[in-house]
Amino acid sequence: MSLNEEIARRRTFAIISHPDAGKTTLTEKLLLFGGAIHVAGAVKSNKIKKTATSDWMEIEKQRGISVATSVMGFNYGDYKINILDTPGHQDFAEDTYRTLTAVDSVIIVVDVAKGVERQTRKLMEVCRMRNTPVIIFVNKLDREGRDPFDILDELESELKIKVRPLSWPINIGEKFKGVYNIFEHSLDLFTPDKQRVSERVEIDSVDDPRIDEAVGETDAAKLREDLELIEGVYPDFDVNEYLEGQVAPVFFGSALNTFGVKELLDCFVKIAPAPRPTQSEERLIEPQEEGFSGFVFKIHANMDPNHRSCIAFVKICSGKFERNAPYKHMRTGKTLKFAAPTAFMAQKKNVVDEAYPGDIVGIPDTGNFKIGDTLTSGENLHFKGLPSFSPEMFKYIENADPMKSKQLDKGVQQLMDEGVAQLFTNQFNGRRIIGTVGQLQFEVIQYRLEHEYGAQCRWEPISLYKACWIESDDVEALAAFKKRKFQFMATDREGRDVFLADSNYVLQMAQSDFPKIRFHFTSEF
Repeated sequence: MSLNEEIARRRTFAIISHPDAGKTTLTEKLLLFGGAIHVAGAVKSNKIKKTATSDWMEIEKQRGISVATSVMGFNYGDYKINILDTPGHQDFAEDTYRTLTAVDSVIIVVDVAKGVERQTRKLMEVCRMRNTPVIIFVNKLDREGRDPFDILDELESELKIKVRPLSWPINIGEKFKGVYNIFEHSLDLFTPDKQRVSERVEIDSVDDPRIDEAVGETDAAKLREDLELIEGVYPDFDVNEYLEGQVAPVFFGSALNTFGVKELLDCFVKIAPAPRPTQSEERLIEPQEEGFSGFVFKIHANMDPNHRSCIAFVKICSGKFERNAPYKHMRTGKTLKFAAPTAFMAQKKNVVDEAYPGDIVGIPDTGNFKIGDTLTSGENLHFKGLPSFSPEMFKYIENADPMKSKQLDKGVQQLMDEGVAQLFTNQFNGRRIIGTVGQLQFEVIQYRLEHEYGAQCRWEPISLYKACWIESDDVEALAAFKKRKFQFMATDREGRDVFLADSNYVLQMAQSDFPKIRFHFTSEF
């Protein structure tokens, strides 16, 4: 296949939602249809059930939540699909924000009973900033929930995007009978089964008497009424409006019962965008260009606990990536070759000889990479838009086992490389401070240090409001600030100056007292 044909068959997307809306369950069912797995796993795990493919970390299996983005690639018909299953929990939002820079489109999962929740709104804002096309899957229709029209109204008002249903449910909860596929004009009848797909009734139009036979006259009449209302209220679906991020197609189903998922997938591969151009600081990069380029959007330590290895996840933006070819690492200027680049199925990895724009490649990392690094076949390019946010929670990290200080140091360094949290060294007392955006991250760090590195850590409280990076063109003003605020000064891992404000008032006073100092709340400046 030519480069252009390979690019045209790629679909790279993220699945995002509030925790517990059914995101990981939906991912499992998509893998089931792609033939990537033969038995779908469950998120809440007990000893008998198989756990979800994308939740492979030990802590994910125990908690029943996703704490890291998983990458899964598989073929579906003529298409090559790359799914990124993201954490829904707000404490891991930074991982999700970074993942959204590496995808071409997004599927948002919404719980029919709970509707749009806070985390979904925040993630939608990130999609809107980048004009990322969005498809919405309303999940858990086999449970009692809200009226579908109410859900559509809420999606429009809360997510600030026009919606267009492309499938429509027949009843809901205990009376749920199936879904009418508006996109393909077919009827799918619901039978609860977690591994098998429900039956499809071939019909000619919405007036076909076979609908009455399948669901009963009353429900058939209600379905026709609803569809008439939809046609009257919502304009016809326009693929270009979807691709521009202005309208979101809506599907209904039950991921747990494998219902409505195939319809979503079939429509998705037809309308979702192939890999799109990527903006670098120098110019816009088109996927069809001959020269290879890509960026590191995630680093994961210990994917294989036996080998203590780090893997850098590289999103390919242009050209063809080849094994053992020399590529330039822009930040260090080194030329690197990769003997064992891998394609992912969550934790399982296969060595690949080549990969194309839209694909996610794993590169073994021995400390060469940081999040945001650019690789090219020679051209000087720098991709942008991978921020680290200012942390909001802080604790001192102390070694609880003096015999294991080396293991602790290595573990902290590797986990910080992943971007799960940020490490600051207090200049006043030399103690290490970990900053995160959520309390749960402290538990994950402690758990992973113990189980992956054999190191014990202890947290000690510290009262801080915010960390901000400071810089100034005036050397004297900077020196005066650091002298005055000596107790609250720290350095990050790059050696940059960080001011640790212990209250909003202190921060505002510092900003007004030192007008020549610039305060930054993300690490990208």
